[in-house]
Amino acid sequence: MVKLINLLVFLAVASYAFYLFFQLVYSRYLFIKMGKKAAFEPAFKERINSVLINGFGQRKLFKDKKSGLFHFILFYGFFIIQIGLIELIIKGFITGYEFPFGSAHKYFSLLQEWATFLMLIAILYASYRRYGEKLTRLQWRRDGKAAFVYMALTVLTLSILLTLGFETVMLNDEPNFKYAPFSGVIAAALSGIGTTASTVLFYLFWWVHMLTVMSFMVFVPQSKQAHELFALINVFLKKTGPAGRLRKIDFEDENVEEFGVGKIEDFRRDQLVDLYACVECGRCTNMCPASGTGKILSPMHLIIKMRDHLTEKGAAVTSRAPWMPSFAFPGNGVNQAAAGSEALADQLIGDVITDQELWACTTCRNCEDQCPVMNEHVDKIIDMRRYLIMTKGEMPADASRYLQNIERQNNPWGLNRKDRIKWREGMEDIVKTVRETDEFEVLYWVGSMGSYDARSQKITKSFARLLNKAGVKFAILGNEEKNSGDSVRRLGNEYLFQELCVQNIETFQSHGVKKIVTMDPHAFNTFKNEYPEFGLEAEILHHTEYLLQLIKEGRLKPRKEVLEKVAYHDSCYIGRYNGMYDAPRHILRMIPGIEILEMERNREDALCCGAGGGRMWMEEQEGTRINITRTEMALATNPTIIGSNCPYCLTMLTDGTKAKEVESQVQTLDIVEIIERSL
Repeated sequence: MVKLINLLVFLAVASYAFYLFFQLVYSRYLFIKMGKKAAFEPAFKERINSVLINGFGQRKLFKDKKSGLFHFILFYGFFIIQIGLIELIIKGFITGYEFPFGSAHKYFSLLQEWATFLMLIAILYASYRRYGEKLTRLQWRRDGKAAFVYMALTVLTLSILLTLGFETVMLNDEPNFKYAPFSGVIAAALSGIGTTASTVLFYLFWWVHMLTVMSFMVFVPQSKQAHELFALINVFLKKTGPAGRLRKIDFEDENVEEFGVGKIEDFRRDQLVDLYACVECGRCTNMCPASGTGKILSPMHLIIKMRDHLTEKGAAVTSRAPWMPSFAFPGNGVNQAAAGSEALADQLIGDVITDQELWACTTCRNCEDQCPVMNEHVDKIIDMRRYLIMTKGEMPADASRYLQNIERQNNPWGLNRKDRIKWREGMEDIVKTVRETDEFEVLYWVGSMGSYDARSQKITKSFARLLNKAGVKFAILGNEEKNSGDSVRRLGNEYLFQELCVQNIETFQSHGVKKIVTMDPHAFNTFKNEYPEFGLEAEILHHTEYLLQLIKEGRLKPRKEVLEKVAYHDSCYIGRYNGMYDAPRHILRMIPGIEILEMERNREDALCCGAGGGRMWMEEQEGTRINITRTEMALATNPTIIGSNCPYCLTMLTDGTKAKEVESQVQTLDIVEIIERSL
């Protein structure tokens, strides 16, 4: 009779818990469904690989090896103990029940015990990292929900071992230290309490475990633990193709009245899944150059604020309570109506996300590279910038001036467009335009920096001399060259970008261009990953990979010793956007006398110089200048040269050495200039 009552009470409580759980999950589904439909690119092989590597393989979590190891234990331990949960539930109704695994059950028992114990250790260590080490990125001071998670999981794991230990005493079994080592120790320590007491304690901790499981199940969808439900889905739905490729806007669609994203429901559904997949681990903010130098932008808080706004607005629109189904809180209707009214009145840009946050982003993708659930922060920021510029006509004065200069003169400074070719004066014999020669295998895209900026012109000339020395038949567009549109697009003016893109492609096609090499990583990225969507068919090379190719072919032979220590800086648009880290380093190793120095943050973790996303053309008004921070990292290695492969980066780092008053001791050079010294 007691077991029957126990069963009925359990079924009643479990049914209610499952009902609340599914109501909460369904409400999140409805909130996500408020977003716009997105065309799904199958690419199943790429998506499945991503789930296997980043989901089940936990690859990105291991960027922090300590967190990665213990999360790996929690992740797989959770799956293992769920199987044991079924057996544990049945034990409450059938005394001494075991799965019918025969002689193999002892190994199942051993796996369960070790998984439970290791989970307990992982939980305790995670608590220590948050409250002992007080990691800034974990917001240890104010995250009460995190404390609940730690307590719940601690109770969850301990109650399993205690329940199994008291079961052993209750059944008068001998503790099995070999296959049940931890519950066996508990049973041995408490073996003298008797059958009645052990039976009471068995059911007490059995119910503690069941209530903890059911409470945690209801808690998960309404907390950051929702990532347990959405993370793998998010990884699977991540956009395919090049990491930094932005989605185009169809300006021919007459049904579109607004461009960009001005309301939370204007995001695509796959973008909204990001919000509930967020782990709130703070890795993105910890690596963000804007956040790290005192700007208001925090990628994590951006996602959290958008998630909370979606939940509140979704609750108002769908008439569902944001945190619990409304029936769970009698009398909650008035408060919910008030919250829903406020959520509907709040503007996404202005009330939830400030303009200041959006314009602080350098689009370096450090946040996305770090995110263990593959959230895409940069796309969302640019979508909101698009709304500000193309729908509301609002932008910082610096950005407005830059865009006007591009529209009028096709360069950021508004200088005469006919002066674009002036840099080649005195080099006309080796640098020909496409109209001056019919024989060229490579189009050298100089770019606005290389054409107009005095410092970058030195790199332009150096690269032209190297191409000539290697016997490469190349040509430039000269005054036919326009701006590539990279900064234009990332500032949010998609319409102007598409105009430039189409015009550039028409120019390439009219001259039969099949191969383009450029020293500008931003132009390289947009030509290689974004122009093909508009019809470009050409091989795109960055000057470092092309130079490495020429050296390997023996067309360039660095022989002269260059006794320098080079602190090499990875450009975001060559590195995180295109995965090119080795080519520049290979080149430097081939130069006799060069010693490569790696900064504290390098390769995938390299700190942005501060120039991306249009920030090159905008003044920093908050905190420390990003380029100063990056320069300090370089100087910490005691270099004689700070090396780069990007004219934007070189300008920012040169300004950094001037600000630190070390420009006479430490040179800032492009890899091209270093190679030329060795020829």
